[in-house]
Order: sequence, then structure tokens, then C-alpha cells
Amino acid sequence: MADAIALAAGAAQVVIEPGTGGALASFAVGGVDILRPTLPGATDVRAHACYPLVPYSNRIANAQLAFRGRTFGLARNFGDHPHSIHGVGWQQSWTVAAHDATSARLVLEHTGAGDAANAWPWPFRATESIALRGDGTRATLTLKLTLANTGHSAFPFGLGFHPFLVRGPSARLGFRARGVWRTDATRLPLALEPMLPGGPFEPPRDPGTDAIDNVFAGWDGAAVLDDARRRIAVTLAADRAASFLVVYAPEGAAFLALEPVTHMTDAFNRAARGDQDTGTRTLGPGSAFSCTMEIGVRPLP
Repeated sequence: MADAIALAAGAAQVVIEPGTGGALASFAVGGVDILRPTLPGATDVRAHACYPLVPYSNRIANAQLAFRGRTFGLARNFGDHPHSIHGVGWQQSWTVAAHDATSARLVLEHTGAGDAANAWPWPFRATESIALRGDGTRATLTLKLTLANTGHSAFPFGLGFHPFLVRGPSARLGFRARGVWRTDATRLPLALEPMLPGGPFEPPRDPGTDAIDNVFAGWDGAAVLDDARRRIAVTLAADRAASFLVVYAPEGAAFLALEPVTHMTDAFNRAARGDQDTGTRTLGPGSAFSCTMEIGVRPLP
């Protein structure tokens, strides 16, 4: 398993654990945690600060993927949960291809053969590029995820990131989206609603005490989490490929996840049934696709 890598720029610091799903263990600026720090000795990637979602995000219903008239059975990879979730990258060890004081590049090769086919039946190469910039109390962390089809057949795909941001007691969340998907008990989407019961997040507001675990459609690619008590504003931005935002805020937790993703939950199966605007894309042999996320930090007066 690859050793941890530390990046530093100005007052900003990032720790990467390639062997644990290509995850970040921490991101702090001036000693203030921006992402939820990983507890010492933690081996579960879900307890880390951020991890990549590849070659899909969120859930594939009943671990059955419909594509071009065929159904592919996938491994149920989330305990007793009935669906497959978050792809395969988060459960694999990544290789360090390059790194210096402020950047790193990680690579994952998936063969799509033997036991690996149970997780995802097509071969691919995923590359995660991580870069840190910092100047005084300001910093920007950039993550770029690239998926390349190394096989002979096209496959459906999606990309995303799963950062856990520290949620202070005075935190306010703001972003714009066209609607939010109401879900069933297993978090599969049922209907697109204009907003959550607590209202929209424009202008920024307290996320409230109720748990949130929903995908927002028509996201404009920008979000902010400001905290007057901690005197920082954290901005999250993604390129146009990520037109969906998953917000995961467990009740009473001191964090929330803002996940820029390229498709909605169970997008591939919905697209196979003829649904529109699912975000489903198809990657042909020899082709590649990238998605980028930036997390910026600046002080508040």
C-alpha cells in the first residue's frame, strides 16, 4: 500500500492516502480544518476527508446495470445495502505516478476481468490529479479526475468527488439548482421537486437539523459554506461536466458532504428506460473524459 503524501503551500496543508481509495486524509489552512480530518489509524475510506467517485457516483439500483439491451450484475459493495454504490475507485489502492511539494498524480488500473469484473465489467484507467495553492490565509485545492477506456467496448460512466466539509455551528450553505430529487428509503430518486421542505439555498441559509441525502439537478457549478464563528468562507466549484450536486448532511453531524457529480442517482438504468437529462455519458474505446473540482478558502472579516 502506498505511503501517505503531504502537500503544503503557504499556510495550507493536504495529506493524501493513495492506498485508501485515492483519498485525502485532511485539508487545513492555518491549522483550521476545512475538510473533516481522518482519525489516526482509520482504514475505512468513508471516514476520510474526500475520495474520488469513478466510474460512477451514488447508487445503481439493485446492483443491476442496464446498457444497450443487456443487464450486467454488479457486486453489492456497501454492506447489506441493496444497491451498488460509488463505483470501484474508493475501494481500491491507487498508485502514485508523480508528486512534488504542492501536487500529486495518482493512477488506478482496472482490468474488468476475473473478480474485478464483478465490480465493473469494463477495463479503464483512472487518473486523479491533486494540486494545492496557498498564500497567507487563502488557499485553493484542485482535484481533476480523468477516466480512460482501455478496453474494446463502450460503457456508460460518470465521475464525481465526495468531500466532507467541516460544518461549524454558524455554518450557512448556499447554491443554486433547478430542483431536488425526492427519494425512497434506499435513496433511489422518485420525483423531481422544486426544493427541499426547508426551502432553497439561495440566499445561503442554515442547512437545518433534518438529515439531507439528496441529489440536486441543474446545479450551476458553485456552492459556498461560510461560517462567521470560524471566520472562514469555503467555496466549492466544478466544471460544466458536473451539473448535479449531492448534499449529504446527517442529522447532528459536524460535517456535510457536497459532492459534484456528472449524473443523477441510478442514471444508467433510467437512461436505458428512456428518461432524459440523467447525465449518462458513454465512453468509447480509447476515449477519455475529465471532471474538475476546486475548493477555495478565504477569511471572513
